[in-house]
Amino acid sequence: QVQLVESGGGLVQAGGSLRLSCAASGRIFGTYAMGWVRQAPGKEREFVAALSGSGASVAYTDSVKGRFTISRDNAKNTVNLQRNSLKPEDTAVYYCAAEPVGKMTGARWGSWGQGTQVTVSS
Repeated sequence: QVQLVESGGGLVQAGGSLRLSCAASGRIFGTYAMGWVRQAPGKEREFVAALSGSGASVAYTDSVKGRFTISRDNAKNTVNLQRNSLKPEDTAVYYCAAEPVGKMTGARWGSWGQGTQVTVSS
C-alpha cells in the first residue's frame, strides 16, 4: 500500500488559485496511477483528476478542464494539483489517491490521503 500526505488546502476567494501537493511513499513512485478525488458537504466523493504512472495519460472531470492541472515531480515523489479560476462549487475536502480500483477516472482507489479542506468564498 502507498502512504499519502496532502498539503496546500485553505481558504481562497473565487477566481483565485491554489495548489495542492501529495507526497507518496511505500512503493516505487511511477509504478501506479495517482489522482485527486473531492467530496463536497452532503455529496458523494467525485473524481477530479488523475495521472498514470508513466505520466502519459491524464484525465480530468469535465467541470475542472481548463482550470486544473495535475502533474508529478518524480524527484520529490509528489503529485500536484494546480487549481486556477476557482469557483465556490469547488469547495470540498480534496483527497489524494493512489492505485485505482478499476478505471483511474473513478472514485475507487486503493490508497488515500487524509484529505485537505478547500473553501472558495464568493
